[in-house]
Amino acid sequence: MSLIRFSKNYPTVFDRFFDNDLLDWSNRSLAPATSTLPSVNIRETADKFILDFAAPGFTKEDFKIELNRNLLTVSSEVKTENETKEGEEYTCREFSYKSFKRSFTLPESVNGELIGANYTNGILSVVLPKRDELATKASRLIDIN
Repeated sequence: MSLIRFSKNYPTVFDRFFDNDLLDWSNRSLAPATSTLPSVNIRETADKFILDFAAPGFTKEDFKIELNRNLLTVSSEVKTENETKEGEEYTCREFSYKSFKRSFTLPESVNGELIGANYTNGILSVVLPKRDELATKASRLIDIN
């Protein structure tokens, strides 16, 4: 059996395949994103769950929080236009459109009637209280007969 040495002076088909932009997953070929998906931290205590959304640049009026059965949906849609006065000509006019929508399936332990939210310093916190009967019960081992 002989060993064949390949020269880098002549790229192979295999080499050219990986040089192709087909495998480029970066954002450089995409338009600037106008919709963002805020990051979420989910915390749990003995009596509640807390969802913290990182959403700077919004106001509390920009958010819509909806509960449909056990599906919690947090969304926002903000449109901003830079207005000009009548008779003005402009060389650049920018529109701003920010939107997102995140949905979470809630466990049966959440009391949907007592869900609350607040928005402070760019963080939207949604508090999901647990039902009283489920929050106070301690875990226990089940005997197998």
